Amino acid sequence: MNIIDLRQSTARQLEPLLLEEASHWREELHWDYRSALELIKRFLDAHALCGSVAMEGTAAIGYAFYVLEEYKGLIGGLYVSPREDQEAIGRRLLEEMLYSMRALPQMHRIEAQLMPFGGPVDSVLREQGFRLHTRKFMLLDLRRAPARTPSINSGLRVERWNDRYFDACAKLIYLAYANHIDGEINDQYRSRHGALKFLKNIIHLPGCGQFLSSASFVLRHPGSEELVGAVLTSEVSAGVGHTTQICVQPGFQGHGLGHALMHASQEALRSMHYKELSLTVTTENQGAVQLYQKLGFATIKSFTAGVWPK
Repeated sequence: MNIIDLRQSTARQLEPLLLEEASHWREELHWDYRSALELIKRFLDAHALCGSVAMEGTAAIGYAFYVLEEYKGLIGGLYVSPREDQEAIGRRLLEEMLYSMRALPQMHRIEAQLMPFGGPVDSVLREQGFRLHTRKFMLLDLRRAPARTPSINSGLRVERWNDRYFDACAKLIYLAYANHIDGEINDQYRSRHGALKFLKNIIHLPGCGQFLSSASFVLRHPGSEELVGAVLTSEVSAGVGHTTQICVQPGFQGHGLGHALMHASQEALRSMHYKELSLTVTTENQGAVQLYQKLGFATIKSFTAGVWPK
């Protein structure tokens, strides 16, 4: 087995491995990952995707990639064929890639959120100095009877998403995640500029599915453009939605507004005959985990989020 720079490979070489990876996303997470893989293949053919690939002869058996964003690197994926020694190959891929990343002079931070399709990663990331967090991938069967409709008695108005809310929603995300565990995992939450970039990514890019404005809502006071809460939803496969963001402004939390936003999104999806809704949540965020469990979500996968330096 050889580990080579991902930029020396082509989409054609990785095609069987990528198709195998897509089947795991579909079967285990109910997620159609093909649009994201098409983007990966375009970068591969342009020799512009940084990372490592494990080759056995002429066959690719595992790969990992990252993207650069100013002063930090984002580990975007790790996949090793389950027919191979996932733990050993995944370790080699991560070690080679992290060595290359740390050699870059502008690299001051590395973030990773890795679905468990590349074998165990906790030990190698911990050895490399990462602080680790566990995240849950949760799924709700929308065909079940909906929970009791929550009431909003504060005079707030629930409205469908409109692009005029971009700046107000970025401010809301920044405020909602101040001193929050998710701000440690994703530092885009720590500034309004970063939150706006995050927002544009989940709405305009295919990594989190196709954005559904018809199942995305904001909460605001009549006559004000300031947002009190928001829920954003995408379609990740036919009949399956995914909550890409749910947040409520500090000072308004703990009054059922998150429940109301989730309920609005779920009812919109039901009216469009969607069958399932998924989301991810950090295990340490116990309040959110308990809310989702009350709404009927069940954990179907756990995965690792890591940040370097600690």
